[in-house]
Amino acid sequence: MAPSSLMSILRRYWRVDYDQPELVVAQYRAFSGKMPMMYLILLINSWALAYTYLDLAPHWLGLYFPALLTVLCATRLSFWWRGRHVDPTPGMAARALQRTNILAAPIALSFSLWSIMLFPYGDSYAQAHVAFYMGITVICCIFCLMYLRSAALSVALIVNGIFTLFFISTHIPVFVAAVLNVVLVTVGMLAIVNSHYSDFTRLIDAQVKTALLSNENLRLANLDSLTQIPNRRKFFAQLHQICSRATADGQRFSLAILDLDGFKAVNDLYGHTHGDQLLKEVAQRLSAQCQDECFHLARLGGDEFAVIIDADLGDQALQAFGTRICAALRRPFVLYKATVQIAASVGVASFPDMAVDATSLYEHADYALYQGKRERRGTITLFSERDKAQIQRNANIEQALRLADFERELSVFFQPIVRLGDCQPIGFEALARWHSAVKGAVAPSEFIPAAERMGIINQLSVTLLKKALQAAAAWPDTLRLSFNLSANDVNTSEGMAEIVKVITHSGFSPSRLDLEITETAVLQDLQKSRQLVSALRALGCGITLDDFGTGYASLSHLHALPLTRIKIDKSFVADIEHNQVSYKIVKSLLALTHDMQLACVVEGIETPQHLQRLRELGALYGQGYLFAMPLPAAQVETWLQQPRPA
Repeated sequence: MAPSSLMSILRRYWRVDYDQPELVVAQYRAFSGKMPMMYLILLINSWALAYTYLDLAPHWLGLYFPALLTVLCATRLSFWWRGRHVDPTPGMAARALQRTNILAAPIALSFSLWSIMLFPYGDSYAQAHVAFYMGITVICCIFCLMYLRSAALSVALIVNGIFTLFFISTHIPVFVAAVLNVVLVTVGMLAIVNSHYSDFTRLIDAQVKTALLSNENLRLANLDSLTQIPNRRKFFAQLHQICSRATADGQRFSLAILDLDGFKAVNDLYGHTHGDQLLKEVAQRLSAQCQDECFHLARLGGDEFAVIIDADLGDQALQAFGTRICAALRRPFVLYKATVQIAASVGVASFPDMAVDATSLYEHADYALYQGKRERRGTITLFSERDKAQIQRNANIEQALRLADFERELSVFFQPIVRLGDCQPIGFEALARWHSAVKGAVAPSEFIPAAERMGIINQLSVTLLKKALQAAAAWPDTLRLSFNLSANDVNTSEGMAEIVKVITHSGFSPSRLDLEITETAVLQDLQKSRQLVSALRALGCGITLDDFGTGYASLSHLHALPLTRIKIDKSFVADIEHNQVSYKIVKSLLALTHDMQLACVVEGIETPQHLQRLRELGALYGQGYLFAMPLPAAQVETWLQQPRPA
């Protein structure tokens, strides 16, 4: 073997592995548990030998020298004892092991030479004690040092080298035989120590790899694979952690949830590849806005993101932060060969003034987000006391709905639909009314959404449709009935089956019934909606698209549905006599319905000026307070008999 290879092997066996910090720390912990036992056995055996030579050897050798060695060992022992509960750093552990590595040789040499120096003063029994002391004690020390292989080798070579050379030189057969035994045992022990150390090293290496893999798995489990920012799981874990700390320390923090406006259109127009690229770009822009350590950004899923603001920011600072986010996302995105522009709506709630725990904080921020999306898209909305009161009111309404007797408490009012040319009625729209036994009169704008959230809207629809059909059966055959269907009615086979059942058993002619559906209800599942709506058309019912112009229906959607009529939303009529934009929108919608050969009803006609403008535009049908307020069923006949000026 080349000298360089031999030196390399020797260095490997006699060095502390600084390049493996986990191994060094594990060695330190394992060795520190054996250190007290090693020194204790060494000192007890040494003083037993000193006692044997107390009256045989000089005091400086039999008493003072072992006392000095005892002080040295006690000092080393106290060092290890003080650090027994310390969680060592790799550097601290390496220094401690290196000191042991360095001191092992002089300590082993000192005890070996001391025992050899005692040998000449003793009789045969005392001399045998020296041989026994050196042979047994070194075995104990080697085993205690097995986690520090370099120190174990040093002790074994020094003690057994001195032992072998000295006792062979005595030429006493018993001692020579003892040398042979000790050498063989030492070789076996060193082989065991080396094997144990190798197994120990592999075990620590496996633990390190397992820990790294576990950490990587944990990182991936908490990371959104597309955007490389924290995911929903990490977000909620962090939210609960910060909330618990804020509760304990009396601190304030906020949560912002944002949703992209126009993302679905990008997906539909350019495909999911562009949509994914857009989400990556959004995450990068948000990360740039959230570089401060108090901001914790995450992607909740789809096009929804969240930011935990771990700082006490006032409403003005939160508004400024949300405005920066909205402005950053409003800038155009360049995706492959397409340039797109979107916006973002942001909802913010603060803890503890607007929420009592992590769950309610999330719900309130989410509530603020969707309030903003309904009222002012592309801006930030702060959750307020008014919102908190509305949530409580919604909860009260939902509780009252659970206790309601729908047959007794629900009623139907009717608003006339007229020909705008002569103001003569062509039908009535059925409008839901609820007089709760608990809360009194509740507006449809409150109890209808509550019933949809609770999943009981179909029960209301069935009850109201029965009452509306029953009342309409008494009208002249020339009058039609319009009835609004919910998204649940339109998108579920069970809900539609109930509606069809009520119609077929009512005795009212389906050809006089117009069922109104909204754009948002249809777009939830266009394919299924088309199938179910086609079944209603086959029954003979008319299909009206309600609130046209306020949703996202495209011409392709309109062609996909078997519509017979469209309603133009009242928001376009409110200022039609002053606002040229509203005027042009209504004009375009009327032209569109004419080209598609669909009847058109204009909602929200409240003044003679509205009527005049719509007549000028060629509108044929309309409804609104100008003609009549919604009427109870009992007053419809009276209203029909009243004369109406053209």
